[in-house]
Amino acid sequence: MTKLDQIRAAEARLLLPTYERNPILFVDGEGVYIIDENGDRYLDLLSGIGVNALGYRHPVIEEAILRQSLALIHTSNLFYHEGQAELALRLTERTGLDRVFFTNSGTEAWEGALKLARAYAGLKRSEGVPIGTKFLALEQSFHGRTFGSVSTTWKAKYREPFGPVVPGVEFVRFNDVADLRAKFSSEVCAILVEAIQGEGGVRPLTQEFLAEARALTSSTGALLLADEIQSGMGRTGKWCAYQHYGISGAPASAAADSSLGWIQPDVTTLAKPLAGGIPLGAVLCTEEAARAIHAGMHGTTFGGGPLACAVAIAVIDHIENENLLAHATAVGDYFQDQLRVLAARHSAIVDVRGKGLMIAAELDSADLAKLIVAEMLKRHILINCTSETVLRFLPPYILERAHVDTAIAALDEIFTEHAGAAGVAPAATQAAGGPTHV
Repeated sequence: MTKLDQIRAAEARLLLPTYERNPILFVDGEGVYIIDENGDRYLDLLSGIGVNALGYRHPVIEEAILRQSLALIHTSNLFYHEGQAELALRLTERTGLDRVFFTNSGTEAWEGALKLARAYAGLKRSEGVPIGTKFLALEQSFHGRTFGSVSTTWKAKYREPFGPVVPGVEFVRFNDVADLRAKFSSEVCAILVEAIQGEGGVRPLTQEFLAEARALTSSTGALLLADEIQSGMGRTGKWCAYQHYGISGAPASAAADSSLGWIQPDVTTLAKPLAGGIPLGAVLCTEEAARAIHAGMHGTTFGGGPLACAVAIAVIDHIENENLLAHATAVGDYFQDQLRVLAARHSAIVDVRGKGLMIAAELDSADLAKLIVAEMLKRHILINCTSETVLRFLPPYILERAHVDTAIAALDEIFTEHAGAAGVAPAATQAAGGPTHV
């Protein structure tokens, strides 16, 4: 029995059956590659579902872990340590927000954001402002697995097994401004958005929709909450995806601070790549929203510990010092260009979209999408499928064009080999001679 077989047998006996794992045992990594027990290298275009921003075995992360582990790993939030204020300063400077609460994960950050919105609504009511407790979330949204988070997540398969979920949530049709206006009222304490939906299929909000959400909340004193757990911390080429939405042409009330140059939420949440693989999340908010929280109202044992903060500081500084936001933009644009060339060759690809290194290729068949992911794995390239028909690419920020070429060549080969699978036939090759990577 191999080591993998032993582990699979042990997990089958001991773990809750929550994951459908691929039968691969990973033991190491280097750069954009993750390495299995046999020494085989896999090009990782998923980066631990958007977590490993600097790839594997990055010296900046290793040095930060070693340095901090020789000092303090945990203190509890009953005392001070050096990391939280230093990290909070970096985050507030880069997001345009004012205050931070640290968590262990993205779903915990979203729980904190929901609690903050309800608490702020209560504060406003005490001040004579008539605001209710209702949340408006979006269809196709995904905000996490804990009770509040899953209650604001669209797909029934995530909510229904645990019903009744938290009440007071209504879903708005994605990018439907008229539906948003019709469902908004003084009963709403917050509108919940992802500037680019991740699990929902890498779908960006329109400028009009986000501007209207900002204007509506500003008109009553409700909050605009932006979930940047997957799209934040540089993945889209900016520190937060909402920073792609300029205020030009938006209503005057669409920006909390027009000097920032983008439509600013009242609250945002970060996690996944924040500490480069060490669990860490954060809730960020305006000074105004922070008025609703006082000591003892919320807390965490592990959130914002010394080790996680030290690594996050190192990751942020490296992203900035190495100009990785611009790199993610350039390589991401190249990746999308090559996918569009591929789409011209294979009609099964019906759309290519994304920002930076948060990219999707939507197919016309769920069966084909599942097949493509499996065939890429056979070729030692990791991607995944979300929203059933969408191939999702969330590679490390250190990805290079040569890695993109490798992935595109593999995809081209698979689409060609499986033309006609699930009723799919390839389109005619471009007159110019096909994809530029060949």
